[in-house]
Amino acid sequence: MEPPAVPRDRLDGWTLVAETTERPFAAGPVSVTAATTRYERETPPPRPFFFASRLRLSPDTGPNPALTRLVESRAREGFRDRLADREITGLEHRDDRSLAVDDPKASRATLSTFHGRCTADGERVPVEALLAVWKRGEYLLAGGAYPTGDGVEATRQAVLALVRGVRPPDRDGVGSERSRR
Repeated sequence: MEPPAVPRDRLDGWTLVAETTERPFAAGPVSVTAATTRYERETPPPRPFFFASRLRLSPDTGPNPALTRLVESRAREGFRDRLADREITGLEHRDDRSLAVDDPKASRATLSTFHGRCTADGERVPVEALLAVWKRGEYLLAGGAYPTGDGVEATRQAVLALVRGVRPPDRDGVGSERSRR
C-alpha cells in the first residue's frame, strides 16, 4: 500500500525519516491499514515533524458520517499516543475547526489543535501539534508538531501548507519525496 503523495515543492528543508505500513486496528473481519511517511526539519531539538497517512479500511465500506466521526476520534487518540511516544506531555486538545485542502475532489478536513510540552536540553519547551482528517474516496490524515518559540508562525504555516497539499498517491501528478526514489 502506497502512502499519500506530499508535494515536493513544499518539502524544502524537510527530510524523509520514516515510511511505515501498519495495521493499527483489527477486530474480526474489520481492519484498518495505514501507510505513513514522516518528515523532520534539521533543527536543534525539539525538531518539528510532519506526517501524512492514508487509511485503507477492510471491508471497504467507503466514507460515511458515522465512520468519519469514528476515524476522527480514533485518529486523535492515536495522534496523542504518538506525541506521548515523542515525550510530548501535558497534552491539551485545544480545538477543532474546518480546513480547506488543495484537492478540489476532497472534503474539507477537520483540523485538531493540541498544546503540550517536551524537554529539550534540560528545559521544558511548549509545543503545538496539528492533526487533520479528511476524505477523498478514502481517509487521509496529516499533521505535525513543532516548538512554539521563535519562528512558530512560519513553521505553523509550513506544516499547514504540507497538510493542505497531501493527496492520494501520485494519481494527480503531485509527486512526493518518496516518488523520486
